Amino acid sequence: MNKLFFRLLVLLMSLSLIGIILVQVYWFNNSFENNDEQFKFHVNQVIGNVAEKIQKQEAYNFYDKINHYKDSTGKVPKRDDILEFYYVQKNPRTKKTIIYSNSIISEDYNISPSFFDKKYNNDKFKSFSAKRVTEVYDDNSIDNSGLNQSMIPDIKIEKSGNLNVLDNASFEIFYKDFASVLPIQERVSKETLSKLIKKELAESGVNTKFEFSVYNNNIATAVKSNDFKYNKEATYSIPIFTDNEGNSKYQLLVTFPQKKKFLLSELVSITILSIVFTLIILIAYTSALNQLIRQRQISEIKNDFINNMTHEFKTPIATINLALDAIKNPKIIEDKEKVLRYLQMIKDENKRMHAQVENVLRISKLEKKELDITKDSNNIHDIIEDAIDHVNLILEDRGGKVQCYFKAVRTTVLINDVHFTNVIVNILENAIKYSPNAPEIDIYTENIKDVIIIKVKDRGLGMSKIAQKRVFEKFYREHTGDIHNVKGHGLGLAYVKRIVDDHNGQVYVESEKGKGSTFIIKLPLIN
Repeated sequence: MNKLFFRLLVLLMSLSLIGIILVQVYWFNNSFENNDEQFKFHVNQVIGNVAEKIQKQEAYNFYDKINHYKDSTGKVPKRDDILEFYYVQKNPRTKKTIIYSNSIISEDYNISPSFFDKKYNNDKFKSFSAKRVTEVYDDNSIDNSGLNQSMIPDIKIEKSGNLNVLDNASFEIFYKDFASVLPIQERVSKETLSKLIKKELAESGVNTKFEFSVYNNNIATAVKSNDFKYNKEATYSIPIFTDNEGNSKYQLLVTFPQKKKFLLSELVSITILSIVFTLIILIAYTSALNQLIRQRQISEIKNDFINNMTHEFKTPIATINLALDAIKNPKIIEDKEKVLRYLQMIKDENKRMHAQVENVLRISKLEKKELDITKDSNNIHDIIEDAIDHVNLILEDRGGKVQCYFKAVRTTVLINDVHFTNVIVNILENAIKYSPNAPEIDIYTENIKDVIIIKVKDRGLGMSKIAQKRVFEKFYREHTGDIHNVKGHGLGLAYVKRIVDDHNGQVYVESEKGKGSTFIIKLPLIN
């Protein structure tokens, strides 16, 4: 895949994912704000209903008390005609005269001061009634004798009754003036207010904790809930007990300490679904991106592997060809000693190529679980010494040496001697290859509880932190300038990791660039 195209693809995918997350955040904020507005609307409606109902309840209680007093006092109220209205109409066609009269009568009730626990003059409460009379006269009768009080009308209709409009207006003015001087706790109790607010909130679907308080000119009164605290974001207010001029000195404040929790609870189900789906997309995106990057790395590593294998096969093939050409030379073919030397060279190079192929096949079989590994009781020190013998010729050629510091007392482990010898050999060969000078290798063993620890330490090139994490991956090789300056194809340490894992052990590396590496193997002991 083209580098530019790959980067563009990753950028577009990342931008799309960020866009999805931002849209989700915007939607959540927008939904929260809408819920907040709806909450505000419902709460204002609720406290408006509460203010109206407590004022009506106060008026009803007062009116009931007045009516009870009127019924029980036994006194005849003082009556006054405060308005009398007449209307006369003559109809020339029907020869009739219609006279309409309307009288408004007020009744004054003197209320005892003791009735309202007052220490000042009597109050007067007025009640209004009306008397309406409609009379119809024949014009002939009026013409003969004139209209006078002794005349009897042809038709007379009388109606009387209370004037509710005037009664209500008079009562409202009277009770508001009277109630305005009462303390707030006598006008409404906190229990009544709490029940009314709770009922109204439940009917509006606002099922969350609330606190309330009645303020008098911005000062809290005794009518309040125990845990009321003013909160600018969660407190709503409305005037209560307005007077005859439409003013009020009292404010009802209702606060919701768990407002945010309540608003979020309405979004919780859809929000959880949104988060789950976003996480699924995020995980899928991360996984896909990781696979893309990994495939790209594997592609590069495999290219390196092919280049290395080509290089490593090219040399022995060239050597074999030269040896064969030399043998075909008439002068050489008659020299038995030279022929045997060239034949040995061909055999050695062929063996070298065979070993390379075996390494590849061995890793493949390990991955497919096709490699049969039988385990027996073995002394780990013997295995290490056997591995050292395998690399002695290479060490002598490089002028290097291996020093052993065997401090482990218990050394019996359940392992496959052939494969575990190859493990130690691979680590030693790795130490030799990556030592620019004469290799100096130290091997340590020690016991910790039921485990034996093997440390192979070199003084070579060392490796970076990134290389330490990936050194046991198949095909991975840390570049050291020219790709072919250190022979290998990135399979040796992958094989080491597979074999150690199969023996229920652990292998890892500690290294510092320029100061060498230490490979550490931990194996369980036989009890």
